[in-house]
Amino acid sequence: MTMQETPLLHLTAEHLMSRDVLVIPQHMSLRAAAHLLAQAGMGGAPVVDEDGRCVGVLSAADLVQWVDRGSRAAKRRNRTPACVCCDWQMDGLEDVPEDAVSRYMTTDVVTAALDMRLGDVARSMRDAYIHRIVVVNERCQPVGVVSTMDVLAAIARLEFLPEVDEF
Repeated sequence: MTMQETPLLHLTAEHLMSRDVLVIPQHMSLRAAAHLLAQAGMGGAPVVDEDGRCVGVLSAADLVQWVDRGSRAAKRRNRTPACVCCDWQMDGLEDVPEDAVSRYMTTDVVTAALDMRLGDVARSMRDAYIHRIVVVNERCQPVGVVSTMDVLAAIARLEFLPEVDEF
């Protein structure tokens, strides 16, 4: 059954997800990870341990928090802080620490199983105030990512939505 033939309520994370998943090893330096995300044009990626299990997520928000902490420290030293002009356009990446990503990543990861329904995926993102959810297999290894844009695209592709009398 293709997504076009699948009723909206029966769509799962597997139907919606992007399968090309960039992962970041937890021991990679924050600087190298920032460069990797910038080159890929991505706003975040799952962080994995040595067995490929998802142990965190590194996002633009995590880097902005580092910049904010650096800005306060720079003000105390009367130095100009690194500038974040927009997502992933950062001047001064040479100032990003070589510390492991695991020190800066978000560890409270919201994940979805392949068979998680669209409504549950969307609710999980809404409840956690996030824009992407990592889809994992039974070994907790990232196999895809569903973003809010993926959810909207699935709805937009539907040719017919049944009328609803009550909301």
